[in-house]
Amino acid sequence: MDRIFKVEHDFSEFKSVFSEQNSMLNLVSKNDEKYLYEKHIYDSLAIKLTNKLESGKTLLDIGCGGGFPSLPIAIEYPEVNVVGIDSIRKKINAVNFMKEKLNIENFSAICDRVENLKGQKYDIITSRAVADLSIISGYALPLLKKDGVFVAYKSKKALEEIKSAEKVLSQNKAKVLDIIDYTLPLDEVYERNLIIIGF
Repeated sequence: MDRIFKVEHDFSEFKSVFSEQNSMLNLVSKNDEKYLYEKHIYDSLAIKLTNKLESGKTLLDIGCGGGFPSLPIAIEYPEVNVVGIDSIRKKINAVNFMKEKLNIENFSAICDRVENLKGQKYDIITSRAVADLSIISGYALPLLKKDGVFVAYKSKKALEEIKSAEKVLSQNKAKVLDIIDYTLPLDEVYERNLIIIGF
């Protein structure tokens, strides 16, 4: 099923600043940069399909890399407090540069491994292109508020990953609440899934 959502903000300035950083740091492949909006910005904003982003919510993006999905989410939802974490310093430097250049006041970045994050819980946790669900769930769920959701961006192999994650979900008393399928606005059919996990 094709699920369409509306993007409210103009991302042309973001694309320009991102391309500048990408030319120096190879945050995404040159081929992917041609489809930056479709494969990265639009994909990041598929979280709109969950209807979970409300004013005052806190969101942690595990393995934020070059800023996806955290930076597009922060731009599209200025009332949500977004934190990106990644252990690779050059990526954190890049997202901090983009934050400053684009004046994204509701975004902050942490250079560290997620397992070192202590004493803070979030309403929403995201992860995109980081690790298998069985691994990333083990990092995300202890940082999730009781009524929060973990949103994992996955390919069409979502069901396989859910099966492999059954043990870690059970250990954390968590379950899959929903699987939202969508396609990217490309000529070829490019299937994606959001796996929504909560307690």
